[in-house]
This record gives sequence, structure tokens and C-alpha cells, in this order.
Amino acid sequence: MKKAIFLTGLLLVTLFATQAQLLTPPQGGSMRASVTEWVGLTQVTINYGRPAVNGRDGKIWGGVVYTGFQKLGYGNGNDAPWRAGANENTTIEFTTDVLINDHPLAAGKYGFFIAYDPNGSTLIFSHNNFSWGSYFYDPKEDALRVVVKPVALTESKERLSFEFSGETDSSAIVSLKWEKLAIPFTLTTQLQKQQLASFDREMRGDKGFDPHSMEQVANYYLEHNIRLQEALAYINQVIENSASFSAFMTKSQIQEKLNMQAQADSSAKQAMPLGSAIELHTYARGLLKEKKIQKAFEIFQLNYDRHPNTFTTNMGLTRGYAALGKTKDALKYANKALPMAPDAQNKKAVESIIEKLKDGKEI
Repeated sequence: MKKAIFLTGLLLVTLFATQAQLLTPPQGGSMRASVTEWVGLTQVTINYGRPAVNGRDGKIWGGVVYTGFQKLGYGNGNDAPWRAGANENTTIEFTTDVLINDHPLAAGKYGFFIAYDPNGSTLIFSHNNFSWGSYFYDPKEDALRVVVKPVALTESKERLSFEFSGETDSSAIVSLKWEKLAIPFTLTTQLQKQQLASFDREMRGDKGFDPHSMEQVANYYLEHNIRLQEALAYINQVIENSASFSAFMTKSQIQEKLNMQAQADSSAKQAMPLGSAIELHTYARGLLKEKKIQKAFEIFQLNYDRHPNTFTTNMGLTRGYAALGKTKDALKYANKALPMAPDAQNKKAVESIIEKLKDGKEI
């Protein structure tokens, strides 16, 4: 009986000890962190420990972060790189295939290690993403190695961090920063390939019957000068459903790229009666940027004839006449536009244009 009571008591003590774990900071004062960013259609997530310099200035790189590979006295006994953080594995995950400094890496979650060298550090993306630190590092599990040059920082970083910079719609620079050094690499996604695959998938569903989705896809193909025949088929379906200025103009631009100039002119002509004052004004200003001055003036004039007493159309003729070198006519319409200015900012802009015209300057 006493033995049973003792065992029961021991079980209760064990249970209470298990349940009584209190929330405390990570061991060694190294914070845990996670950073996630979308690059194009790719989600990138990095989980890592954030050790502090903690008074060890000048002793981090080549000291705390040892150079190259070394035996750590525990684990599998292999020479191991630095764990690129503290405590558990640093991991980096990509939801699609990517390029690391132009080297391909498949979608997935990787352990991330660094063999530090001031002249060229080796970044290692390992299939082992679950171990503690780099004690069990095995080069046979490497998915990719890339050598990069460390970069000096102008200001010291007390705690290690991973940061994204230089973002474009399909790339970013990812940098590990600690103390006075950054170790960067360029991450590039195959955005267009992924976007086309996404369109192909989505347009086979209910969005394939939606005119807005069709027009969006057609404009993407137009912008990137790809799949133009498919773009033309989509925009024709849009126009059959509900004709609009934007749809006809998209069709005209697609036809122009397909060397169908007569048809492109016809589509643009069909767009004109459907355009709002703002749409026509924007179109004409685009023509000015393309140096198609006479055509731009004709659109400005058409817009004015339809809407003669608006700020927008008077400013359109101001720009049209100025582009033709007819300063006197440009001033006439600028002065008409001035009292119609919708706010102080626009009024100031018109006054500036008037001054430039009087001084014979371009606007």
C-alpha cells in the first residue's frame, strides 16, 4: 500500500512539474524571429534565432562566427558551417522554385547555413531543416551552395537580422546583418512563368467567363508582348459582352503589335465615342509622350468639342497647341482653364504653365 501511495505521489509530482513550465525568454538571450515577404507570386519565410553582440564588438566575425567549417564536439562529428543564427536551425522556405544568385533552387523548406570567409562566404541551403543548429550537418544533404562576398555596414547591428531590400516585382536582395557585416544574396523568382501558369489555371474556372478577368489577361499579354493572338481572342469576347473605350483601345494596341495597322486604326476609331473626358485626355497625353503630336491634338480637339466648358478639355487644348508650337492659342485655353481649376494645387499648376508659355518655355 505504501509503495502504491509513493508511486501515485511521484506521478502527481511529475505531472505538476510538466504542467508548471513557465513562459520564459529563449535560452541564452537569443530572441526567435520570423520574417516573411512576397517576391512576385512567391512567399519567402525565414525563421531564425537573433543573438546579440553583447559587448563582443570586433569579435563576432572570425570569432563567434568561426571561419569556414569546424568540428563542434557534438553531433555527427562532421566539419560544420555556422548555423546562421542561434539555437535551432535557421530555415528558409520558398513556395515556388527560385533562383539564388542565378542558381536554381526548388520550392521547399531548407536549413540555412553559412561557412563564413571574409573573401567569399559559402551559403548552404540544406534539405536538413529540422536539426538543432549545425551539429548534425551533412554535406550529402546540401541542395545548393553559393559563394557571396560579405559587405561592411556603416552602422553596427546589435542583434542579428534578416532583411529584404532592392525589391522589384520578381526579385529582392536578402541579407543577414549582424554587428558590422552583411552577407547578401539575390533572390529571383520566375514571375512571368508563374503568372502565366496561374492565368491558365484560373481561366479554366469561373473567371474564364468574367469579362473583367478576360480584359486583365489580355492587357497582361499586351504589356509583355506575348500570346498576342490569345489576347486578341480574349478582348474580342470582352467587346462582344460589353464594348468600352478601354476594351477597344486594348484591341487596337494588340492589332498594332500584330502588324494589323488598318484594323488597329478602326478599333481606335470605334473607341472614341465611348471614351469619357478623362479617358480621352489620358489617351491624348500618352500620344504626346510618344511624340505623336498631330494625333494627340486631334484627340484633344475631339474631347473639347464634346465637353467645351471643363477644366480638363481646356487644359488638353493648352497642351495640344503648345506641342504644335502655337503659343498664342495655348495661352488662350490656359487662361480659360485657370478659373475652372478644381483646387489650389491645380490652380498653381496652371499659373506655372501660363508663365512658362509667356516665357517661351516648353510645358
